[in-house]
Amino acid sequence: MPHTEPTLEPPRASPRLYGLVPCAGVGERAGTVGPKQYEALAGSTVVGHTLAALHRVTRLHRVLVVLSPGDAIFESRVPQFDGWVARTGGATRADSVAAGLRGLTERGAQPTDWVLVHDAARCLIRPEWVDALIDACIDDDVGGLLALPVADTLKREHAGRVAATVDRAQMWQAQTPQMFRLGLLREALEKATQQGSTVTDEASAIEAMGHAPRLVRGDAGNFKLTWPQDFALAAQQLV
Repeated sequence: MPHTEPTLEPPRASPRLYGLVPCAGVGERAGTVGPKQYEALAGSTVVGHTLAALHRVTRLHRVLVVLSPGDAIFESRVPQFDGWVARTGGATRADSVAAGLRGLTERGAQPTDWVLVHDAARCLIRPEWVDALIDACIDDDVGGLLALPVADTLKREHAGRVAATVDRAQMWQAQTPQMFRLGLLREALEKATQQGSTVTDEASAIEAMGHAPRLVRGDAGNFKLTWPQDFALAAQQLV
């Protein structure tokens, strides 16, 4: 397994933008033999397509992928990746993102730099969607995320039956990337951990600090591969 020491970034005045891809999960609901991010898909792998798209976002200075400590196959499954790799992933997404923020800091990233956290399994992401998020958030005091207004009627479930119909007005479905300053996001995740809060995405940690992230309209095509049928649908889009 190759091992390289972090390369420190030179000092500079203006903030940079970094991509951060937590890639330490296994995707138990996907029905794949191994971790779903390494599933073969349209001539590459799931995470291979994700990283190729992020590579085309020219304003991203570097991309850091956070792997599980025992991951021995990333380089063979994504041989073309030329960004940073850290085998410091944790048991949860929040743990892996926090480890990734530490990894970026070790490589010279500053608290005022922007970090765009993106799901490894959202492999249909397009550079233009990421650019739209950057345009909307680069001068924002908080940051924001790609999201979609909920179009379907929402039901709350109990014991396999409908318990209530939920008003979908003003409801949005969160996507990624989610874009926040490194220092703010690091503080938010640390506080969530100390309080024992469940963090399902970066925006929820930011919200818990009293901030209101900006919602930037995304695209329905930017879905996360979660269920077995999602892979066939993604393959059709990547042809």
